[in-house]
Amino acid sequence: MTTDNNSNFQQLLQETKKYLELQKDYIKLELTEKLTIFFSTFILAMVLIILGVVVLFYLSLAFASFLEPHVGGITNSYLIVAGIIALLMLLFYLLRGRLIMNNLVRFLANLFLNDSNK
Repeated sequence: MTTDNNSNFQQLLQETKKYLELQKDYIKLELTEKLTIFFSTFILAMVLIILGVVVLFYLSLAFASFLEPHVGGITNSYLIVAGIIALLMLLFYLLRGRLIMNNLVRFLANLFLNDSNK
């Protein structure tokens, strides 16, 4: 009887070890998937930001050229465009919580805290 109990205990121990190894592998796969999603989203956002800055640069040059005859020179038009960009930056800074932080926290919480099997 003790031999049966001993073998049952050994079998239970082996099954527990297998289960823990499988859980460890599952966690690694889950983490890899979530980190891949996170970094691909981060890279996409960086590319879009860089392209947006380039577009903003060319649009500001075009707007400055458009304003030149109306404001009395290229210097004045560049100052007006710089002022508009500075106001947009201030507005973006003041609304950073609503525009960036809330969305970023929601994205990260959904990514890392929600079960991906659902």
